[in-house]
Amino acid sequence: MKQTHILGLVLLLVVAAGCTGGKTQTEGKEADSLAADTVPTEETLQYLPDTAYASAEAITFTVEEEDSLEHPLLDFDDRYADSPNVCVFRKNLLRNGHFGGRVKGIPSEIEVDWTFQTAYDTTRTRFGTWGGGTGWTGQPVYVHWTPDDTTAFRQSSPGLTDDFTDEEVMVGSLCGKAYFLNFHTGRASRTPIDLRNIVKGSMSLDPEYKNLYFGQGVPRHEPGTFGHGAIDLLRHEISFFFGPDPRAWRGWNAFDSNAIVAGGYLFWCGENGGLYKYERSQGSLRRISVLRYRLGGAMSPGIESSLCVYHNYGYFGDNHGNVLCVNLNTMRPVWHYKNLDDSDGTVVCREEQGVPYVYTACEVDKQGEEGISRFAKLNGLNGQPVWERDIPCRRINLPEKTLDGGMYASPLLGTDDCRHLLFANVCRNGASRHPGELMAFDTRTGEVVYTLPYNNFAWSSPVPLTNEHGEMFIFTGDAGGMAYIVRGLTGEVVCKKSIGFNFESSPIVVGNSIVIGCRGTNIYKISIK
Repeated sequence: MKQTHILGLVLLLVVAAGCTGGKTQTEGKEADSLAADTVPTEETLQYLPDTAYASAEAITFTVEEEDSLEHPLLDFDDRYADSPNVCVFRKNLLRNGHFGGRVKGIPSEIEVDWTFQTAYDTTRTRFGTWGGGTGWTGQPVYVHWTPDDTTAFRQSSPGLTDDFTDEEVMVGSLCGKAYFLNFHTGRASRTPIDLRNIVKGSMSLDPEYKNLYFGQGVPRHEPGTFGHGAIDLLRHEISFFFGPDPRAWRGWNAFDSNAIVAGGYLFWCGENGGLYKYERSQGSLRRISVLRYRLGGAMSPGIESSLCVYHNYGYFGDNHGNVLCVNLNTMRPVWHYKNLDDSDGTVVCREEQGVPYVYTACEVDKQGEEGISRFAKLNGLNGQPVWERDIPCRRINLPEKTLDGGMYASPLLGTDDCRHLLFANVCRNGASRHPGELMAFDTRTGEVVYTLPYNNFAWSSPVPLTNEHGEMFIFTGDAGGMAYIVRGLTGEVVCKKSIGFNFESSPIVVGNSIVIGCRGTNIYKISIK
């Protein structure tokens, strides 16, 4: 059923029932925060309007509600941004987190502190053998537990090892296991948990509950049940799982997308064409609603990118090149931007002079062997492009794999002396002299400021570090296992080192340390000096 909702550009002032002004929920409290007997507070939220622009009229959609209650966001607080932990892909709701990485002076050395080896799975699936290590997007979680947290784990969790510590790294592997590591030593802090199927994407740690969310990317066996789930860290077991969805509009039930908590609810995009909204409690999820949609055809697009959130608007790209804005209160589309091709890289958002702007780009996939990776800056309120920049790229066919061109990685917004720049790893694949390049764009005009060539393509997302002089440096890796430190303002490579096999995954930054996995078996902690 096609629904068109043109309600006018008005701001709705809605009393946020049960809003706690950004205070976190008590551990273990049930998440039924909008029960009928909840007493509203005096605080109100100024929601962005529930308006469908003309661009959204092409969307055929339905919103499946699990109950008759309204479930608006409880607040706009970013539960991730100011935390020392790295709980979600790209650190925060806007997916533009800078992680707080710091270095002194000009970095001159990349040093490997430890290496952890995952298992290696030789199971032959319909899509080949996946082995171990980490894939795309494969970003680790980092958490510094409080003393109360560590006490709770020691009292209840059966999975702790002698190397359990208050600083942990958690990562999902292509071998189908979740690993838990001592941040300082790289040794196992808990026993691995079997996730049953191959995990390519990044796991999420709930900012309030001790829940670890994982999405499966490929089933080990056909026919196989695969989808998404939650691990109760207090019990050290999978406590929730859903998949496949029998009502999905697309039959592929992978969840490479990264789940995120916004306004008290968990949101999760799926390759089955759905955007899911959940209530959370310790160890469990309760589905509230699902948005299902399609544009111009019978098949629903899959969503591999992760949801980016600004106030009550959520942004994502899909396999058909659509970029959608959804009102997360009603789960209805607000606007639609049509890019040229598959858009797997997660969009990023930044507020500039009071307006949210969304940055996105596409791949060269459905265009054929030659095409355009279109970078765009969009007004996040209405979807209108501020600028568009076309980068020629190629798709290349290898004996057992096709490598699409364009942008797989998520772009990086500059900070400090590079605040006017946007950085992106782009797979050129023969459309230029080099297979991959780091490209710097001017955020105001879209002009390409410089390019830095790689000897390999790059799917890993770049991350920033800054020094005491306000200079920004970029850490990034390529598919050949080369790690680079780049001066953001000029593109100068200040140091590089061959480390891994294929840095397909995205890294995290903790101080001057990098944690990153690669294809094969290895996960690394690296110091930048």
